Amino acid sequence: MRFQWKSPGPIVSSAPNGWLNILLVRRAPTDPMPKNSVGTIINVTAVIVAVTDDIPRVLIIDQDPAREARTGDEAWPDSGQYALPNGPFQPEHDEGLESCLRRWVEVQTGLDLYYVEQLYTFGNRYRDPGEIAGGPRVVSVAYIALTYEDAVDEETAKWRDWYSFLPWEDWRSARPTIIADKIKPALQRWVKQVKNSRQRKRRQERVNVTFGPGTGSDMDSILSLERFELLYDANIVAEAIRDERAANGKSKTSLAGAALSEFDGLGIQLASDDRRILATALGRLRGKLAYRPVVFELLPGEFTLLQLQGVAEALSGAKLHKQNFRRLVTNADLVEPIGRTSAAGRGRPAELFRFRREVLGEKLTVGLSRPIMRSRDA
Repeated sequence: MRFQWKSPGPIVSSAPNGWLNILLVRRAPTDPMPKNSVGTIINVTAVIVAVTDDIPRVLIIDQDPAREARTGDEAWPDSGQYALPNGPFQPEHDEGLESCLRRWVEVQTGLDLYYVEQLYTFGNRYRDPGEIAGGPRVVSVAYIALTYEDAVDEETAKWRDWYSFLPWEDWRSARPTIIADKIKPALQRWVKQVKNSRQRKRRQERVNVTFGPGTGSDMDSILSLERFELLYDANIVAEAIRDERAANGKSKTSLAGAALSEFDGLGIQLASDDRRILATALGRLRGKLAYRPVVFELLPGEFTLLQLQGVAEALSGAKLHKQNFRRLVTNADLVEPIGRTSAAGRGRPAELFRFRREVLGEKLTVGLSRPIMRSRDA
């Protein structure tokens, strides 16, 4: 059963004596709804994050698990059946949105979530292909969940590298070649498409802010959503063409096979605007690294400083200077040694630490530094 919400009525305002009064009018149950009203489904969506072997991982569900049995195809097609875990809010069953999210995640993946925080509400028109065909608008309340990579139902849920969806965001080894090879040339063509000089200037400024000017060697890691929005507006990611064709009635959800080569290397396509949700979550986590200790939610209770740095680098998409990072962690009183060493690895045993949770009550700002992605050959 899907929950649908309809507008209760208009907002009426008046301004006696120079003051603005706003009156909310509740429509009586017998009043007819306006002819142009559209039902709305409230949906919850989960960005479930883990870091395994220094690889940031997100959990994806297959909305058509029987496809592989029918076709024998294990590739990631462009039909949009791969999505973030999600489900409709059912007020007759769910006490709240978060409990609804936990219920759907357990049903679809078998996971029992621990750390969960609300991310953002996504409600753009036509973000769900069904709305183009006259269906209800889908408003998704998204959450971030931090966990460990536990086993899931492989038939419906799979862990995937976060950067396989947003490959331009991973600068740990070097500046991604896809930026110079495809993204920057495509963005420059997009800039030159408009004849108005003021519009060209605005487009160029947008490119410079998000991806860096010219052949820039660094990028602000927190602007991950702005980068995806730019690529979407410039028709550089598959979802932009998919949505445009669906709106024009040329295709319901998929791209023509001949067009897929245009998007090689530009990340795996997901259903609806789930890649936009992933980009939003990535920017949120990167921003919080500077003022909240979210990184420790992805670590075991005991860890080495090298493990801590690996998780921080996985989330930030940036390589961090080892000595500077350790000095920062030590000066911020974020960790303390537990008096034991790790026997893992061939080298000298590494000292084990734990997160000083007491620091949350000692400081207003508790975190690392704002990550900047820089090319190692800069």
